[in-house]
Amino acid sequence: MTLAPEVEPRNTHADTGVGSSTVSIGGTRADDPDRLIDERRPGYCLEAPFYLSDEFYRRDIDAVFAATWIFAAAAAEVPEPGDFVTFDVGDYSVIIIRDDDEEIRAHHNVCRHRGARLLSETNGSVGNIVCSYHQWTYSPEGNLMSAGVQAPGFDRTCFSLRPVNVRVVAGLVFICLAQNPPEDFAEVADRISPYIEPHALGKTKVAAQVDLIEHANWKLVMENNRECYHCEAGHPELNCTFFPTYGYAPEDIPKRLKPAYQRYLDAEERLRTNSERNHLPTQLIEELSGRPTGFRIERAALDGLGESYTMDGSAASAKLLGELDTPELGRLSMHTQPNAWFHFMGDHAVTFSLVPLGADTTRVRSTWLVHEDAVEGVDYDVEHLTTVWVKTNEQDAALCAKVHRGISSPAYLPGPYAPTESHLEEFCTWYIERLRAHRALADQQRADQGGQR
Repeated sequence: MTLAPEVEPRNTHADTGVGSSTVSIGGTRADDPDRLIDERRPGYCLEAPFYLSDEFYRRDIDAVFAATWIFAAAAAEVPEPGDFVTFDVGDYSVIIIRDDDEEIRAHHNVCRHRGARLLSETNGSVGNIVCSYHQWTYSPEGNLMSAGVQAPGFDRTCFSLRPVNVRVVAGLVFICLAQNPPEDFAEVADRISPYIEPHALGKTKVAAQVDLIEHANWKLVMENNRECYHCEAGHPELNCTFFPTYGYAPEDIPKRLKPAYQRYLDAEERLRTNSERNHLPTQLIEELSGRPTGFRIERAALDGLGESYTMDGSAASAKLLGELDTPELGRLSMHTQPNAWFHFMGDHAVTFSLVPLGADTTRVRSTWLVHEDAVEGVDYDVEHLTTVWVKTNEQDAALCAKVHRGISSPAYLPGPYAPTESHLEEFCTWYIERLRAHRALADQQRADQGGQR
């Protein structure tokens, strides 16, 4: 990765002018987001307003979370007809529900009468969706079934719940709030499905779910997740099974990590043998930017016993997923822009998703899935299953909060990404692409409206 030459630091405490309401954030005028987007410096962290300003938070909701495909839930979270989860981001609220034909649907969580929020619970089960205000009643398919006494000529079919685009990919539920969602998602789904399907997520259940509120901008949380430069010092539990050589080219492995690298090579050889026998694809696919649906997927070895993300690397569940014949299958890891990452092992899977709650607050949800027939206390122990990622997520939350506080200082200037942080550059590149695409679409819509006058 080529870095631009260093420039003279700006005067981060410069006066913005007598009577001016403009605030200087990190040395950059916070009232000019378009210039910041256009002048984003490749190879460096983003300018402070991207992380701090309410203007960018609003743009992030409109240009990213309301315009791209985002991971919302595992299908195992709604296992039976009538089961639902609600997914809130920005001002949007979505009901994800399994209907009587066991199809997963998504609807805007807004009554078609006078706009009341229909379901307030995070999850649950219903026969029909009933508005508590005036009892308008909808089927799981979103059809209006009852609206009380209405004027003659009232047509219930005109007042179904507004649908949300939904796609279930190998047991993972993605939604898109845009009326015209990015078309490349179908191709991405076709490419990742063969990797995930052998883990049979459709025959899993939720063993544990943890929500963590992080006091940092969502992009800082994603950037932290996209690199392991900090892992060796910051994540002792994770390092029990995560090779500390991740991100290094073989020729750049530090001498102190040579033994770990040799363990990695040995484990990769066993992984190849086991993957071939189980007909599992292992080839890396990495297209994190340059397209609306950025993604990365790869199967790689784990350290320790090499079976799972646990403190000793041993399997966390005695019942393996699907038809897999060994727990020693490393980790199938996937990243999807903008809000999710996943690890699929032979014995269980973990999904992670985030949503911004504000410019400075992010919710991270972790969900552990085990075989649907696995019995807690017999086949798996929740603490053994979850310890590594519970600890790691808490550590990451503390680190991200420190970064957010630091960026809030007028002394902040964007620093360069290290060679092991290439995925951060890909993420920021993708993010800027989405902001520019949304701006261009808005400009075109304004031009079209002007031409119609």
